[in-house]
Amino acid sequence: MHLTRRTPVVHVTVPTSYRRWMRAAELSDAPLLPLPGVLPPWPGSLRELHDGAVFVRPTPPRRENAEPALYVHGLGGASTNWTDLAYLLSEWLDGEAVDLPGFGHSSAPPDGDYSIRARVHIVTSLIEDRRCGPVHLLGNSLGGLVSLLVAASRPDLVRTLTLISPAMPAFRPPGHSDPLMPLLLLPGLARVAERKLSRVPPEDRARAVVELCFADPTKIPEQRLAEATEEVRRRGDLPWAMEALTSSLRGLVRTYVSLGAASPWRMARSVQAPTLVVWGDRDRLVDVSLAPRTAAAIPDARLLVLADIGHTAQLEDPDTTARAVMGLLEDAAATPSTCRGQS
Repeated sequence: MHLTRRTPVVHVTVPTSYRRWMRAAELSDAPLLPLPGVLPPWPGSLRELHDGAVFVRPTPPRRENAEPALYVHGLGGASTNWTDLAYLLSEWLDGEAVDLPGFGHSSAPPDGDYSIRARVHIVTSLIEDRRCGPVHLLGNSLGGLVSLLVAASRPDLVRTLTLISPAMPAFRPPGHSDPLMPLLLLPGLARVAERKLSRVPPEDRARAVVELCFADPTKIPEQRLAEATEEVRRRGDLPWAMEALTSSLRGLVRTYVSLGAASPWRMARSVQAPTLVVWGDRDRLVDVSLAPRTAAAIPDARLLVLADIGHTAQLEDPDTTARAVMGLLEDAAATPSTCRGQS
C-alpha cells in the first residue's frame, strides 16, 4: 500500500503531561473516490456464526489486493453509519460493517446478553469467520470500546485499529446530554423512560439523535434523516428494540467500574496494533477531554481531533477521517492480504 502524506495535523490542545507520549495523526494525499451524492446503504445479509447470526453489509473492494476490514457501530447505531467512509476506503479495504445483536437488522442475542464482553465475543467470532487473518478494525463509540478490547485481547486478529470517539470510562456515562438516557440505567424508572420514548414520533426521535451526535445537525442530508426516521419507525415494531438499548447502555456503564486487569484503561496498554484515535471537539456524548488520555494509553497511537465535529466523525467528515485512516495504513506498512471476504 503506497500512500503519500500531508504534514502531521492535530487540532487539539494537548495537556503538558501527555505531550511526550503524543503523536499527531497524518492525513494521506492519496486520491479519494468522489462521493456520488448521498449513497444508499450497502446491501447485506445474515452471517451465521457458531453462537448466532448477525447482519453484515460488505463494501465491494475495488482492488484485488484490498485488505480485510470490519466496521463496528456505536450504541443505538447500525452498519449504515459507515456507508460513506467505507465507500471512500473501498479502494484500499475489503470492508464489512456489522449490525451488533439487537441493532440494525440483527435480532436480539439468543441468551439476552448485551454486555460488552458479549459484544467483544461477537466481533471476535466475526473476524475469525472471515478466515483472512488480521483485519483493519474500525469502531465508533460503544463499537470503539468493543474494538479496543478485541485488539487488546486478540492481537493476532487486528492489523490496525481506528477508534472514533470510543466510549472510554469516565465519571459521567454516555448520553449525559439526553435527560431520558440516565433513567434507562435505573430499573425503577426505566419503564417510565421507555414509555416516554415510545410516544415520541419517529421523525422527532431521529432528529433528536442527529442533534445529539452531530455538531451541526443542519449538515445532514435530508435523505439521511429520512433513512434514520424509517429505521426508528421499523425498530418501533421490534419487541426487543428498547431492551437492546437499555441493556446495552447498562452493559457499557458496568465497564466504567471495572477495576484491575479488566479496566479498559488497563486493557488499552495491551493493544499492539498501530492505532488511530479520532475525536470531534464538539462531541456531546463522550467528552473530547478523553481524547489525549486515550491516545496516550495505547502504545502506538496517533491522535486527530477535528474542529466543529461531534460524536460521529465518519458521518460528519468522512473525507478527513478517510485520509487519516489511510495515513494509518501507510504507517502500519502491512503486508497486503489477498484473502477476500465472504459475500
